[in-house]
Amino acid sequence: MFIVLSTLMVFTILVKLGFWQLERAEQKQQWQAALSQRQNASVLTYEQLLANLGNDNLTGYKLSTQVTPILQQVFLLDNQTVNGRVGYLAYQAFEVSPDKPWLLIELGFEAGSIDRSILPNVAALTSPLLLSGRVYQKQMNPMSSELMAEAGSPIRIQNLNIEQLALLIDKPLVPVVLQPNNIPGDSRIHPWQPIPLSAQKHQGYAVQWFSMAGVFALIMLFLFFRKLKQQDNHQN
Repeated sequence: MFIVLSTLMVFTILVKLGFWQLERAEQKQQWQAALSQRQNASVLTYEQLLANLGNDNLTGYKLSTQVTPILQQVFLLDNQTVNGRVGYLAYQAFEVSPDKPWLLIELGFEAGSIDRSILPNVAALTSPLLLSGRVYQKQMNPMSSELMAEAGSPIRIQNLNIEQLALLIDKPLVPVVLQPNNIPGDSRIHPWQPIPLSAQKHQGYAVQWFSMAGVFALIMLFLFFRKLKQQDNHQN
C-alpha cells in the first residue's frame, strides 16, 4: 500500500508541475500581448508616467522627457551577460524637475575585465537632454535584492534596488528605468528582455514534466505486473 501511495503522489506532483508550466506559458502570452500593445501606444509624458505608477507594471511603455544630470555618478550593475560577454549595465540618475522624483537612465552594456578590480570607464552624461525610449521595471529576487554598493567611482552594485539607490544618492527615484534610444553618440548595446522565459520555453518544460510522469507511470506499472507474475510463479 505504501508503494502505491508513493507512486500516486509522485505521479500527481509531476503532472501538477506540467500544468503549472502551462499556466505560466499562458501568463507569458498575455504579457507579450500587453507589451505589443504598449509599443503601439502613444508616448507618455513624465507626468503621465507618474500618474500610472500604482496601476500596473509599466514595462514596455514609451516615454519622452527632458532630464538634467545634476549628479554625475555612474552605477554599474554587476553580473550581466550580453551576446556571450560578461559585464555591466551602466546607469545614471537624472533630475526631471525640482518638484518631481528623479529618473534612472540606462546608459547601456559595458563589457567587464577579467580582473574584477578593474571597472570599465563609463563617462557620465553631463548635458541636459531630451531623452526618448521605453521604460522597464525589474522584478526583485527575494533571495538576493540588496543593492550592495561598493565604494569608488563608478559604483558597482549587485542588484537594481531602486529604493536603496535613492537612499544612497539622497534623492527620490521613480521605480522605473528609462532605456533611451537617442543618447548622442551612443554605441552601447541596450539589451531588452522584459520576459525572462518565453511562453514556448514554459510549454517545453510542461512537455518534459508530462513525459517524466508518463515514463514514471510506465516503469511503475512494469514493476507492478512483474511482481504479480513472480507471485503467480511462486504459487504454481
